[in-house]
Amino acid sequence: MNAHRLAPTYRTARKFVVIALTGMFVLSSLARPVLACPFCSAVSQTIRQEAEVMDAVLIAEATDKSVRDEQTGAVTLKVVKVLKGAEHLKEKEVTVVYYGDLFAGRRFLLSGIDPPNFQWSSMPLTADSEAYVIKMLGLADDPLERLKYVQNYLQHPETMLNRDAYDEFATTAYPVIQSLKPFMDHGQLVEWIKDPEMPADRRRLYLTMLGVCGSEQDVPMLESLLTSPDPADRSGLDALIACYLLLAGDAGLKLVDDQFLNNAKAPYAETYSAIMALRFHGTEADKIPRSTLVKSLYHVLERKDLADLVIPDLARWGDWSQIDRLVQLFMDAEADNNWVRVPVVNYLRACPKPEAEAALEKLREIDPESVRRASSFFAIPVPQTPEKPATSFRLPKATGRLAAAGGPLVADYPFPIGFGGDDYAKLVAAYSPAANPQKPLNVAILAVAMLIASFYLVLTGGGPRRALARVKTGR
Repeated sequence: MNAHRLAPTYRTARKFVVIALTGMFVLSSLARPVLACPFCSAVSQTIRQEAEVMDAVLIAEATDKSVRDEQTGAVTLKVVKVLKGAEHLKEKEVTVVYYGDLFAGRRFLLSGIDPPNFQWSSMPLTADSEAYVIKMLGLADDPLERLKYVQNYLQHPETMLNRDAYDEFATTAYPVIQSLKPFMDHGQLVEWIKDPEMPADRRRLYLTMLGVCGSEQDVPMLESLLTSPDPADRSGLDALIACYLLLAGDAGLKLVDDQFLNNAKAPYAETYSAIMALRFHGTEADKIPRSTLVKSLYHVLERKDLADLVIPDLARWGDWSQIDRLVQLFMDAEADNNWVRVPVVNYLRACPKPEAEAALEKLREIDPESVRRASSFFAIPVPQTPEKPATSFRLPKATGRLAAAGGPLVADYPFPIGFGGDDYAKLVAAYSPAANPQKPLNVAILAVAMLIASFYLVLTGGGPRRALARVKTGR
């Protein structure tokens, strides 16, 4: 191959990789942990969030002259009210593409980009949704004020409005939700929680709110839901347990232990929900001390198929009392539960006690591959302090492990590489948006980065040094 033919390919590849990696850096920045509603997962961007990235937002209306072009679908609408981007809009009319029902007087929310030749998206409005949009986009940039406003729309009959209200809560930091306490309607929340037809995602939000504004008087009602034989009563179980413990305190742990953690017959999903509730209490709430919470997690260590789920929590919370127990778990692990070995190794790597290093050497003799895998693919958990989030990790000094903004991508991943069978359910649960919203994005970023690296190597014939050598030799 001639040098002049290779050089453009190499330059193109390098340019592609630089641009792509820049984009990856931006995405990874967006993937940083967000302290949002702990048991809610936003369905989509909110109207407010979408408006923030638009060049213009306005209310427009169809008139008698608004006739759709059958070839292009173009419709001319009258501008009624400009909510954003007035400097770009001098005309009294705008043309949009719309194929839905059209009649004089029908109003739309139009969002446009790329002035002056706008590309418009349109959404039909009712009287209620128009009032909601105008008020929402006119509010000051104050998350508490937004929650005070949108909570009145959480069960609105219009799907667009109740969904947007829910998404505003789902994307708002938990401390802000706590500050809404004086404005919450306790009786209404209890009524919604008791509704057997309430969707699980909404119930999680209402239980999160009840945990803020409720009292010990709500404990019997929550206990009846937790012990009910009807699965519908336990819908949104992670938030239900978290709410119950917020109001019952330490005394409520016995019921949670007996029902979900120390009960070998409890379904995996219910046990995992209880673990998630305890994680919430150990990271975002201060009702129950971590020293008490870990005693409940000890029960899970007795269930060999689930023990790996809580070992990272013990390390993050700095509980080093379980060295002997975890070493025994490692030694007793068999083919159907050997995934527990990597979390045990990582626990010992993080432990500052001298006996941990001795135990680690012992385990290296038993299964050097598990020790190697833990050291190669996992960063050492850093014990969590009140100032540091649960996803805080440090990298080993002697190595340069792959890390994303905010921490290594797989640092708190509790399973070794190469798992199967029922473990897939664990992975889905551990990486669900409700459990940790940034994890799916981080995994996607890692996958795209690997594809980019592969593409780069293919184009350059093995990297910049090899490409330059080929240029020099003319091959």
